[in-house]
Amino acid sequence: MTLVIDTDIDVTLDEAVLNGDEAVRYITSGGYVHHVKKSMALAYVNSDCASAGDKLKVEILGELYDAEVINDAIYNANVANMRS
Repeated sequence: MTLVIDTDIDVTLDEAVLNGDEAVRYITSGGYVHHVKKSMALAYVNSDCASAGDKLKVEILGELYDAEVINDAIYNANVANMRS
């Protein structure tokens, strides 16, 4: 499942994903996506908190950040920001 995280910090690996106060899994990969200006991550979580729009938290460096589950890919549809 893909998460968009409310921070500009690079998300990397093994950060905890929380549903309320319960840790449900860990980030498997992620980072800051410059062309959409969002921090994004991938994680395996139970299906009860993996629907588009579900709100979770991600712990990065001891701080909790809001995260939202998305199902659609975020991309630059008109290719306006591609590097030359």
